[in-house]
Amino acid sequence: MAPKTSPNTIASNKRARFEYHLHDEFEAGVQLAGWEVKALRAGRVQLTDSFVTLHRGEAYLHGCNINPLLSASTHVVAEPKRVRKLLLHRKELARLVGGINQKGYTCAALSLYWKGPWVKCKVALASGKKAHDKRASIKDREWARDKARVMKDSRGT
Repeated sequence: MAPKTSPNTIASNKRARFEYHLHDEFEAGVQLAGWEVKALRAGRVQLTDSFVTLHRGEAYLHGCNINPLLSASTHVVAEPKRVRKLLLHRKELARLVGGINQKGYTCAALSLYWKGPWVKCKVALASGKKAHDKRASIKDREWARDKARVMKDSRGT
């Protein structure tokens, strides 16, 4: 079951939690432009098709769509789907590279959130789920929803 979203959460990638088994999770900083920070504060971000690649010892976030505000980006040519650099420690990058190269995992972006004045991205090493695993997670999710509904009804009577 997906964790509850906190008030600091900007966007979450529910699709990644459904499509993959998540193993190691890391917290990465995101290198952003000023107009992107303003757009994030307005909640104009979509993280569903995003993924992380590693190139020359650095991690990059692809597919994260940040739509610019009309008033904030008048003097800058805004590119909503540009590749953004993720800021990780060298040991964390080594663990990501090891997981991808040796174990055959992929790297998925799970959520964007505020940590003080900074934007952080939760990144995880992930392996793909089979069809029966997805059916099991759907079954668990529906059972949790039914259980909550029954508990709510029993409190009312």
